[in-house]
Parts: sequence; structure tokens; C-alpha cells
Amino acid sequence: MATPAERLTLESLRLDAGRAVDEIAERLRDVVYRDLRRRGAVVGLSGGVDSSLVAFLCARAFGPERVLGVLMPEGESAPDTLDLSNVAAEAAGVETVLEDVTGLLKAAGCYERRDAAIRTVLPEYGEGWKAKIVLPSLLGGSRYSLFAVVAESPEGERREARLTATAYREVVAATNFKQRVRKMLEYYHADRLDYAVVGTPNRLEYDQGFFVKNGDGSADVKPIAHLYKTQVYQLAEEVGVPAVIRERPPTTDTYALEQSQEEFYFSVPFDKLDLCLYAKNHGLPAEAAAAATGLDAEIVERVYEDIERKRRAAEYLHAPPLLVADLDHD
Repeated sequence: MATPAERLTLESLRLDAGRAVDEIAERLRDVVYRDLRRRGAVVGLSGGVDSSLVAFLCARAFGPERVLGVLMPEGESAPDTLDLSNVAAEAAGVETVLEDVTGLLKAAGCYERRDAAIRTVLPEYGEGWKAKIVLPSLLGGSRYSLFAVVAESPEGERREARLTATAYREVVAATNFKQRVRKMLEYYHADRLDYAVVGTPNRLEYDQGFFVKNGDGSADVKPIAHLYKTQVYQLAEEVGVPAVIRERPPTTDTYALEQSQEEFYFSVPFDKLDLCLYAKNHGLPAEAAAAATGLDAEIVERVYEDIERKRRAAEYLHAPPLLVADLDHD
């Protein structure tokens, strides 16, 4: 009999993609038509594989004529975000509407508040600078998740400074305007069309709290939250998401400097994290995940610990509004 270490490979995450697509489409129809009593779907398109897959799944479930893709770039979006969002929408055959959210973000003080927080650790940060926040990789042996800001001057000079806890919270609070403003617009279009808002988080994001409460974490239904990231790619290929989108590295598209999801939040490449999360979910020891990922067992133990830390932090993000007393229903 094979040991857990011998059984655990990327093939452990292999799905019958055609069957999975059909099952998700059927459940979407049930949820949106019967449970929510809505006529179609609104999907925020970012140019990434997750939102593109969701657009295709909704087109399969409701017909493309009952799906609206909302394109919501802003002044710091990656140059290819809008182009790739349009590529996805055209391939899925869905209608789109363009909502540039830059003005709304400026009015809310998003950029001004964030820049003020960065200046508390990098006083020279100012007009024309770009920045991102990063975590050290767990693969490099770091045991501490301490955020730093990486900034680039207009002349191209890069500087890095560790963020204080206060500065980090203020930077994140300000940038969270981006996800919340976009969700507000998604619900505007959903309300006017009598559609449901369909969320796009995959299993890593949903499980580990990589979303903004009442921002991209808000939706009426989340059809791919049970899929590991590698499974998202399997289904994306099955439904015909264009290769230019499937081959794009996962990004946050939140900060002006180009940034991967790994350096911003997960600290581990998604294919290795998928296997570690799968192993942990199935009660497999660190040695099994180490053999499958090529990582040292000690590093996998750190990944396991990080998974648990993020799950505890995500409890608040997942929690619905709480009541202080029961409601009487006489």
C-alpha cells in the first residue's frame, strides 16, 4: 500500500473538469433562480483567471445574455488589467460596463491616506513615487510575518522600510477602499438588473482570508470557493478561458508597483501552498507534503502554522453581523 507521501502529488488535486463545470453551473442556476430569485449574474472582472473562470461559469449557467461583467480599473491598475478583462468578457460572450473608480477613490481619500501612512516610515515618499507592501517568504526560512513597504522614486531608485503595526493597518485600511468601492458598483448594477453578485474567491483566498470584508469578500454566491488554485486553472482550461489569462501570474493589482499574491500575503507559491493546504485538510503529516512539494519538512510545519494563523484571523472576515439579543417571532 502506498504511503501518504507516495500518494500526495499535484494529481491529488486533479478533477474531472467537465463534470465539475456542469455541477457548478447547475448549482449556480439553483441558487440564483430558486434561492435568491434573481434573473442573472454580475461579475467583477479583473483580468485574472479566477474572475474570468467565474464569468465563463455564469455564462454556462444562465446564458451569456444574462451575465454582466463590470470592469473597474483605477489609476494604479496594471497596464494590462483592462485589456485582459475585455479579452475574458469577449471570449465568454458577456456584456460589459466600464466603471473607472479613480475619482471615487480620490474623493474617499484612498491615495492620500495611504501615502501619509507610508511617510511615517519613509518620509521622502511623495509625488510620483510608487509602492507595495511585502512579506518575507516562508521558503526563505523566515518565522515572522513582518510587513515592509517597498517604494520606488520617480528616478527608479528603490527603498524598503519595515512597517510599524500602525502604519501597516493604515495602509491596508486605505487600500481597502479599492475593493469596497468596486463592490458598491457591482451591487448597483445587480440592483438595477435584478441580478445576483457572484464572487470570485478560490479556496486559498476564502480559507486564508485573502479578501476584504464588505469588499471582494461580499457576494450573493461564491461558486469557486471550494476549488484549490490549481483546480481553478484546470476548469479555466476546460471552459476556454484564453491562454493569455491562464498564463498570467496571480497578482493583487492593488498597489502601484507590480506585486504577486505570494509576496503580499501567502508567502508560498500557490502550487506548493495548494498541496500543503490539501495535506493539512486531510490530516497528512508535514513529511507527506514535504515529499510532494520538495520542501523541507520543517518549512512545511511553518506553512501549517501559518495556515492556522490566517484561519484564526479570517474568522472575523467570515463572521456575519452579530446581534446582541434574539429576535422574537410570535
